[in-house]
Amino acid sequence: MRVVTGDGVELAVDVWPGSDVPFLLVHGLASNARLWDGVASELAGRGHAVAAVDQRGHGRSSKPDTGYDFPTVVADLLAVIEALGWERPVAVGQSWGGNVVVELAVAHPDAVRAIATVDGGVREMRARIPDWDDCARLLAPPPLEGVPFVEIDAAVRKRHPDWPVTGIEGTLANFEVRDDGTVAPWLTRERHMQILRHLWELPVSERLPLLQVPALFILAQGDDVHARPDVQVPVGDVRWLRGDHDLHAQHPHEVAELLAGFAA
Repeated sequence: MRVVTGDGVELAVDVWPGSDVPFLLVHGLASNARLWDGVASELAGRGHAVAAVDQRGHGRSSKPDTGYDFPTVVADLLAVIEALGWERPVAVGQSWGGNVVVELAVAHPDAVRAIATVDGGVREMRARIPDWDDCARLLAPPPLEGVPFVEIDAAVRKRHPDWPVTGIEGTLANFEVRDDGTVAPWLTRERHMQILRHLWELPVSERLPLLQVPALFILAQGDDVHARPDVQVPVGDVRWLRGDHDLHAQHPHEVAELLAGFAA
């Protein structure tokens, strides 16, 4: 379905019907809704209503030059919830999407019954990289426009040999495939940097204590969980899963199981 926001942006939303607690799934920076396919199918199989949204500038949604600040992207999610006719879904965000659902719950606690994040929403970026110029240099997106799709496809499959097909296909959906067989990221570099700047400026440590709804934080664990000193969550329940940053793509069954248990 397509949802039109207050400023006229059209958002693409994939919907799985169900009668149990609804879930709104929100992707991360430079990602897209398709990375939630595996989790959404698992949740729908358990009877939950599910919707995954392509945020503005991403995937199949409109791509305006402005509106990438947190109040605006939060308003986008409110428009999606209203269009779905849902009453207080569980909002789940991955990476930057985790920060978006935290902001949604802080600003509009009556709009959601709970939130969950998947390796996102808890890190104070400015504390780790105090200078914006350093952040922009370190975290700018790689120049992938014009790379042949076959090379991107091969690289994704080589990098993630243990991922299910939903995760692979979802990652490849981050790109527009042009008629000449080359790709371009759906999110342009300029818009990517706008979002990154807003994320860098966000005082995460001040926002998390303001949460008034139940919260679950699913975080990626490397070889040593204690090697993540940047993760200090003052509220909610924290669960660790061994895997990549895109845990929802790599381990959809495990992530869905945690979310369904949390909703129950």
